[in-house]
Amino acid sequence: MEHRVKVTVLDKKLFPELQQQYCANPTSGKCPCYNVGDEFIFYRNDERDDYWHMGEGTLVKSGKADEGVLESPGTKHCGEKGVPFCSEAWDAISRYIYSALQGGAIMHGWMNDDKVMISCCNDGTRPVIFKIERIDVE
Repeated sequence: MEHRVKVTVLDKKLFPELQQQYCANPTSGKCPCYNVGDEFIFYRNDERDDYWHMGEGTLVKSGKADEGVLESPGTKHCGEKGVPFCSEAWDAISRYIYSALQGGAIMHGWMNDDKVMISCCNDGTRPVIFKIERIDVE
């Protein structure tokens, strides 16, 4: 059986008080890399291996962009050449994507459905919330 993975951006949070206190750019705002509603489909088979390319070319649906989002120096790479994942997001969710592509239960006993995981990136001032779903293909 082949497995695919769908990653959906559910939400983006912002903690301006933390940005004001700790960030070099205290008004950097919400994450510029993702939009709520973005959907990505990962394949791993004989023809295609999206995991080893950090999701290059996996965006299948774009969500609505936020107004007034500033681009911070650390995120200028987001979206280049079809690579949607910034390093912090990839570090946080790649293990779940890999497990699901292998047919594993993403979070056995934690979620209502073993094929689904809700996770977020590591940016403490503007985290992005992801839904990661294993899709079983006959």
